Amino acid sequence: MAFTGRAALLAALGSIPVGILEPSWTGMLAVNAPLALACAVDHALAAPVRTLRLERSGDTSVRLGGTADVHLTVTNTSTRTLRARVRDAWPPSSWVAGTEVASSRHAFTVPAGERRRLTTRLRPTRRGDRQAARVTIRSYGPLGLLTRQGHHTVPWTVRVLPPFASRKHLPSRLARLRELDGRTSVLTRGEGTEFDSLRDYVPGDDTRSVDWRATARQNKVAVRTWRPERDRHILICLDTGRTSAGRVADAPRLDAAMDAALLLTALATRAGDRVDLLAHDRRPRAQVQARSAADTLPAFVNAMATLEPELVETDSRTLVSTILRSAPRRSLVVLLTGLDAAPIEEGLLPLLPRLTQRHTVLLASVADPHIAQMTASRGTVEAVYEAAAGTQSQSARRRTAEQLTRHGVHVVDATPDTLAPALADAYLALKAAGRL
Repeated sequence: MAFTGRAALLAALGSIPVGILEPSWTGMLAVNAPLALACAVDHALAAPVRTLRLERSGDTSVRLGGTADVHLTVTNTSTRTLRARVRDAWPPSSWVAGTEVASSRHAFTVPAGERRRLTTRLRPTRRGDRQAARVTIRSYGPLGLLTRQGHHTVPWTVRVLPPFASRKHLPSRLARLRELDGRTSVLTRGEGTEFDSLRDYVPGDDTRSVDWRATARQNKVAVRTWRPERDRHILICLDTGRTSAGRVADAPRLDAAMDAALLLTALATRAGDRVDLLAHDRRPRAQVQARSAADTLPAFVNAMATLEPELVETDSRTLVSTILRSAPRRSLVVLLTGLDAAPIEEGLLPLLPRLTQRHTVLLASVADPHIAQMTASRGTVEAVYEAAAGTQSQSARRRTAEQLTRHGVHVVDATPDTLAPALADAYLALKAAGRL
């Protein structure tokens, strides 16, 4: 068999294993000495893989839906030029489906004694820690006939944080907070229950706010202004039990609860309140306490990044005991959990008096928007059955919410898109009413 040119040689050799020739080729190469010599020389001139020095740098965290660039620096310590292809392997959830090959494979050349930096762009599709797998390198000779292949382990971790999509609602809630503080020019000035200052009476002021002692001293009518209480304690409890694993709008309920918790945290820290976090099912999964206002939100985001729903029933007794230990003085306890009748009635409801006699309790739950669509179904027998099932499910949730309300619990039941702003509004209402 005669070969002419590099392309013909490559076509003849096809896919030969790394550095090894198939037995069927051995005889052919023995007959064709020039081809055997070319292959031997090509293999000898390929840069060794074992002696390469690899280092990583780049991003260590990224929000879900964003991109992270991880750099791989390859230093060629040999005396031969490195012509190589590299596969920088990461877990499958590190990329959007179909983009892994383009993002993780690189072709490059490194002269002897030099280095090159390769960039792998990750776009994770799940929260949590993404750890780099091994780096596989295939080193080619000058003719590209035979290769050397090996792998290196170069550790690196990228933490995928919750996306905090509800931050778009923060400016409007902060504006409402400034109205409560009396820091904007509105008719209702300084709602709240904590005394702030005295000012002169203007037409339209509530006469119940007149300070008669101050009026008598200065011979003009003075009124008190109020502001919402500050430095209150808020404990946000994330239920990470099996009900949080249910998918609503193509995402676990836990993710929607996290988003609502982050908006409430951002708002409450701006209001001067102290916020702690507890994630719990049968035992505490994460706990963040006693952070400064500037550090609270980053600490919450970092703690939530690795949380995943546990397929176990939440231990309500242990949860309530942990809450009481974590909040020894009067606090606002925000419990993000489900409104399913059985877990509430059998687990949480008998224990509520222990919480409500010491704390203000606000329960927020993720509702499934598909249930509302089911209740509107008509036209066929199947649609009518769907409507009946949806109505029954909504009625059960309402009954559970009414039971909680009778025990002194404030309930927020909203779809994933509206839960975060609804919870923030409930917090502002309690603050304006002096219920914290």
